Amino acid sequence: MITNKLIIQFIISIYVFFTISIFFPSINLGIVPRTTKGLIGIITSPFLHGGFRHIISNTVPLVVLLFILSYFYPQKALSVILFTVIVGGMLVWAFGRNANHIGASGLIYGLAAFLITNGFIEQKFVPLLISVGVIVLYGGLIWGILPSMRSYISWEGHLFGAIAGVAASFLLKTKL
Repeated sequence: MITNKLIIQFIISIYVFFTISIFFPSINLGIVPRTTKGLIGIITSPFLHGGFRHIISNTVPLVVLLFILSYFYPQKALSVILFTVIVGGMLVWAFGRNANHIGASGLIYGLAAFLITNGFIEQKFVPLLISVGVIVLYGGLIWGILPSMRSYISWEGHLFGAIAGVAASFLLKTKL
């Protein structure tokens, strides 16, 4: 079960990793596709960010989506997070372009995709309301799964995070 305390600790750890990376910029722990060294990034990449703007832009949606997930789906929350990070990261490692993929946005896309999909799968009032709310708040994320002219953005992380979130919603669906 994910508690508010764990969410806050997770966010703090992202900022700790970010601070450490400022002092040790040569440490590369992101997902580097199809390399042995890049496998560690499957676990570490959500903690790494390319700059202050990057970490700030990931913090608010990550906090909002983690709180929604943990409040409404406390029994599924940890599984959704781990599945999204591991499966989404493995897909980036297997199919991503040759780059250093970092950031929590793959997890953000996975959480949003799970919350949206789960409501339509469960077909109950509250989950559907959550789905609609997430669409209203974060529906614009859809554009982030498309290849971008900005090579520093890991659209692959976005896409595969979202795919992992959708898959998690089907794998964890509640029996009706």
